[in-house]
Amino acid sequence: MFEAIARFSVRFRWFIIAAWLIAVPVLTHNFLNINDVSKNNNVKFLPSSSPTTKAAELETVFQGKNTADSSTIVAARDNGPLTAADNTAIQRIETAVRKLPDITEVQNQGLSADGQARQIKLGITQAAFSNQATTIASNIRDQLGRDLPAGLHVYLTGQLAESVDSNNANRTGRNSTEGYSVILILVLLLLVFRALLAPIVTLVPAGLALLVAQPVIAESTKIGVQVSFITQILLIVLLLGAGTDYGLFLVFRMREELRRGLEPKEAVVKALSRVGESITFSAATVAAALLSLVLATFGLYHGLGPALAIGLAIMLLAALTFLPALLAILGRAVFWPSNTSKQPLKIGLWGRVADRVIKRPVVMLVVGAIIFGGLSLGIIGYRIAGFNDQSAPSGTQSAKGQKIIAQHFPAADASPQVLIFRFDHSVWNNMPAVERAQSELASQTKVFKDVSGPFNANGLSLTPGQLQLLHDSNRPSPVLSAVSQFISPDGRTVQFYATLKAGPSGSQAATQATPAVRAALQKVASSVGASQNQVYGNDAAAYDIDQTTTNDLKRIIPVVLLIIAVLLAVLLRSLVAPWYLILSVGLSYMASLGFAMIVFVHMGGQDGLNFILPFLMFIFCMALGEDYNILVMSRIREESHKHKTMSEAVTKAVGITGSTVTSAGLILAGTFTILGLVGGNAQLQQIGFGIAFGILLDTFFVRTLLVPSIAALLGRWNWWPSRLFRESK
Repeated sequence: MFEAIARFSVRFRWFIIAAWLIAVPVLTHNFLNINDVSKNNNVKFLPSSSPTTKAAELETVFQGKNTADSSTIVAARDNGPLTAADNTAIQRIETAVRKLPDITEVQNQGLSADGQARQIKLGITQAAFSNQATTIASNIRDQLGRDLPAGLHVYLTGQLAESVDSNNANRTGRNSTEGYSVILILVLLLLVFRALLAPIVTLVPAGLALLVAQPVIAESTKIGVQVSFITQILLIVLLLGAGTDYGLFLVFRMREELRRGLEPKEAVVKALSRVGESITFSAATVAAALLSLVLATFGLYHGLGPALAIGLAIMLLAALTFLPALLAILGRAVFWPSNTSKQPLKIGLWGRVADRVIKRPVVMLVVGAIIFGGLSLGIIGYRIAGFNDQSAPSGTQSAKGQKIIAQHFPAADASPQVLIFRFDHSVWNNMPAVERAQSELASQTKVFKDVSGPFNANGLSLTPGQLQLLHDSNRPSPVLSAVSQFISPDGRTVQFYATLKAGPSGSQAATQATPAVRAALQKVASSVGASQNQVYGNDAAAYDIDQTTTNDLKRIIPVVLLIIAVLLAVLLRSLVAPWYLILSVGLSYMASLGFAMIVFVHMGGQDGLNFILPFLMFIFCMALGEDYNILVMSRIREESHKHKTMSEAVTKAVGITGSTVTSAGLILAGTFTILGLVGGNAQLQQIGFGIAFGILLDTFFVRTLLVPSIAALLGRWNWWPSRLFRESK
């Protein structure tokens, strides 16, 4: 089959090149832009059954009609209380913003207790989640800086503003990752090939696949595929890294066939017919592992898999068509000025290393056990964090607004837990129940440090009777405006802000206190007759994300292992080799995870590993690690047909593929290292450096030393029950 694909690509080479080049502008012009469909809020990825999702549904009654998102305008004076001129300016801003399109609600949430700041809540339509978000934020901000009194500062912050500012910052980090990755790959390929065109030819299909994949993935969001910033940046790393690896497999094999004496076009056909199966199974292994993520209930994982699998499928298509066509056109010029004339095949450094290793395979296994075991000990004290990394980028308007809110509004300063009660009837006819709810919550001193609600909002001190009288008067009141954030317009939903005794918001202690918070809330809800109750806030969301992602990992790991085992068994025609190949990568994963814990947590002092790292490390180390397994073991199998002993086959195969594997591993690890260096935040540093280490460990130890040792020990049993098992000695 792969020989037929190769001959088709060579014969219709000009047509194939033209088709790929035309596809880029056509898809870019007619499909969605991937930047416009990206989600960056982890909470939005929780399943509908999650308590946090249910809490968010209860909380929506505090938003206006047709409101899908919200933001906050905050105004503050440098020193001293707001002046009459300040309040006039703020009122002017309210009026102007109310007239803007896509603004459904403008709600004055009152003055801070120190009199120096004021908040205005904005309701925004569903357009906040589309490519109009940037325009909406820009339109609002255009109204904020006009004719302000000296010393008054007004900022837009909150969900919409933070999302827009984060997207802008992420775009910068993404562009840097892409640019530096290309430079690194070209430099490494130049060193590997010692030729001028080979690095470009190897990289171009990956870059082309990336340009095609982005609009295709964006368009796939119409059928339910979800995209996040992590998806976008991993797509860059995956396609540039893994795509270059596939290019290396083919280009190295073409050079080998040229040195055997074949003409360029026949060398392309022979090369693809030999490594096409390896490339396809490599891509299929990674894609299958990614597609297994559809079993996840956490939306970030659920969407991540299909999106990256689409990109990988496009990359495979480019590797099997565009790259052979390009190689057929350029021929020997790809490798100029290096020599591609007929010459004896040389067994390089890795062949000599393999020859020594297989003479002492037991020693290598013992060394491996020590290395893996030592690094795996780092998992002791394992914990995850990073759920609350939703803060605005430093220096942006939304970050400045957050700072002002933190300074002047104590409840918001603590990023409070929002305690929500839903009643069957309006509480405006039963204010004592609301007072009792607040009192009983405040009495739970083992759980709550502070509780604020409609009776003490923004420094107020009201009795139920006073609040009832204000409501019954039907007159506009600044007090009622402040209270409106605690009692819904229909009077049936009441919420309170609470800070936790366990620790500050964002801490592990606060996150782990969530079950106790929910138990306390349920107790009070039963006491005051509320029909529903939920906790809404960063720490409760973090707890739910922790539970959801952990359960996803437990569910998906066995599925991924089974998929990889089946694919390896089919490729190698063996029921023995897949077991130790999977075990070797699994041990490498545990060692890499332990290394990440040592570097980032035990030595680095971070709260824990970012919650997404163990998942991504498993998928990439398992799936991409098997890429190199497939290349090495396929070549060992090929050489086993030519040599009398398994030792000879292993030495020859590792000698030939060693440079390919190490070059590919360096390139892939390099792209992840770039991600860690220029990604722009602690989350991407952990992901980049953690996965890079796993790939390097897999490349330089597992694939080139440990696996050959095991293969040599097992001998012909590697191929049981295939014909090669019966024919080998």
